[in-house]
Amino acid sequence: MRLFKHHSIGFYLSFVLLLTTAMGTAVIVYASGPSSNTNVAVTIRGGNLTLSNSTNQVSLNVSKKVNLINYSLPIMVTDARGSGSGWNLTITSTTFVTSNSKDKLPTNASQIIGVTLGCSANFTCTKPVNSIPDPLGVPAGNTPPPPMKFFNAAVNSGLGGFNLTTMVQVNIPANAKPGTYTSTVILSVVAGP
Repeated sequence: MRLFKHHSIGFYLSFVLLLTTAMGTAVIVYASGPSSNTNVAVTIRGGNLTLSNSTNQVSLNVSKKVNLINYSLPIMVTDARGSGSGWNLTITSTTFVTSNSKDKLPTNASQIIGVTLGCSANFTCTKPVNSIPDPLGVPAGNTPPPPMKFFNAAVNSGLGGFNLTTMVQVNIPANAKPGTYTSTVILSVVAGP
């Protein structure tokens, strides 16, 4: 009987550790002795709100035959705070320009046409409830203009870890000169929907 009790406690602790790994950190104090009672104390602390791949260099090869070019921005968002207070993603960028800086695409050339997402490996997650519709223009300028929200997680959603792919479509004007155009895209995650 005593062996069964210790296995049950071990299973419970493994489950708590697995659950808290996805949501934050856990401090576990495990005390045992000759008595039949075993005391376990668990303190769970919230983690952070983080984003990977926050700055991206994007290069496009423009020719006279191309009028639309798509590219994707892979992002990993982790909300391990455990508060359910929501979050949002913002975007800004520099204007697409050639290496000699003579030729540029218009500042309104890029727009987000969709965001797909899935739960990251080894995470338990509550999918984000997004209220920002597509398509949505990507801000651009010689220096990056103020960022704009393009995706959000409503309150009590977006908990855990997510792999998101943001699809961006670039409209190439008919008078654009052939060449390689480059832009810096900056993404941020901000607390609150």
